[in-house]
Amino acid sequence: MDEKVRQAIYRQVEQEPFAQKFGLKLLTLDEGYSKVEMKFTADMENIFGQAHGGALFALIDEAFETASNSHGTMAVALNMNITYTSGPTEGATLTAEARETNRTNKTALYEIRVREENRLIASCQALVYRLGKPLPFLEQA
Repeated sequence: MDEKVRQAIYRQVEQEPFAQKFGLKLLTLDEGYSKVEMKFTADMENIFGQAHGGALFALIDEAFETASNSHGTMAVALNMNITYTSGPTEGATLTAEARETNRTNKTALYEIRVREENRLIASCQALVYRLGKPLPFLEQA
């Protein structure tokens, strides 16, 4: 992977207000692959005291965003299909891993898994449209 792209994406995630709000941390980035971490806290619960789907989606989307833009060109989400399989334990550290499974000039497909240790919390299949434009923040590197 291009090191300039890697460093630029790490920097953007560290500065991203949404990532800061949810405590999202980019752990690993490679071409077509990303691993992101988030601590599940009480303020991420829904009206039933369970994990809010939006909080889990935030983690999934950050892994998807970073993996799909890891080639150095802009990619935007077209579709995401998420299956929630179990709820996380309060205070647990969750990780989302996004892996590219297919890429063409215009689209790319990703499998994303959220885990609490070895327990599957959610899985997602996601599709991006590849704009073919360089990442706008590469100029800041």
